[in-house]
Amino acid sequence: MQDANRAGCEQGIKIDRIDITGYKKYRYAAGQLFPAVFVDVSMDLLNIGLVVAGLVVGFIVGMTGVGGGSLMTPILLWFGINPATAVGTDLLYAAITKSSGVLVHRKNNNIDWSITGWLTLGSVPAVMLTLWFLSSLNEAPDAMNAIIKQALGFVLFATALAILFKKRLLDFAHKRAGGNYKPSGSRLNVLTVITGLVLGTMVALTSIGAGALGTVALFILYPLLPTRRLVGTEIAHAVPLTLVAGLGHASMGNMDWHVLGYLLVGSLPGIYLGSHLTGRISDEWLRPCLATMLVLIGYKLAF
Repeated sequence: MQDANRAGCEQGIKIDRIDITGYKKYRYAAGQLFPAVFVDVSMDLLNIGLVVAGLVVGFIVGMTGVGGGSLMTPILLWFGINPATAVGTDLLYAAITKSSGVLVHRKNNNIDWSITGWLTLGSVPAVMLTLWFLSSLNEAPDAMNAIIKQALGFVLFATALAILFKKRLLDFAHKRAGGNYKPSGSRLNVLTVITGLVLGTMVALTSIGAGALGTVALFILYPLLPTRRLVGTEIAHAVPLTLVAGLGHASMGNMDWHVLGYLLVGSLPGIYLGSHLTGRISDEWLRPCLATMLVLIGYKLAF
């Protein structure tokens, strides 16, 4: 009898096989769920960050008139976007945001179309040549991104200097002009074309230069032209320049339409708000801060 009970007990506790297929299935589902949730949250944070970036940059541009490309491209790099895509996206971003400015300046007769034409004569061919050079590096994306990062660093340095010493450069231009200076003649046209060529190369390579550097260059070449017309002329030139360069980068695949959309969502109200605060914050404080920030970013990119 005792042996029978022992056998029954052993029979009762004998485990032949446990079916854990259901456990595996739910564990796998949980393993897939949590990374998916993490990715969704990360993407939401990234999108919010892009909108905030557009808002901040738009606000600064609206308030100071400079800083668009010089801030936006480094911000896109900070978000982990590769340099070529950051440049291409920022170029179309600039073309779209500045188009509204052209309409306003055209309505107020603030554009010298002759100067715009001479600048474009130099900048558009320079853009095409630069894009051709970059397209030859398409099979070596690491080399292309390295060149763009180096160029970004040095152009940011130049932009920071232009912002920091803008008033001194303007004083120099006005003193050089004197009372008899008349901006005309074939020599001035050639210098304007050369200026466009330099700006086109820089913009196609880095998306930076059309704003701060372009404005300073025009002030030096045309010191007697009213400031409002110089600014309007620079913006009128920047739109076709950035549009051609942006479309060229897009044709090479250097474009993120998703990022562009979120930047525009933030920048349009940012520009509106910033333009209404122009003059309320001292320019003597804003420009050194902006220049210092650009120097630090440029140093990090170049070295």
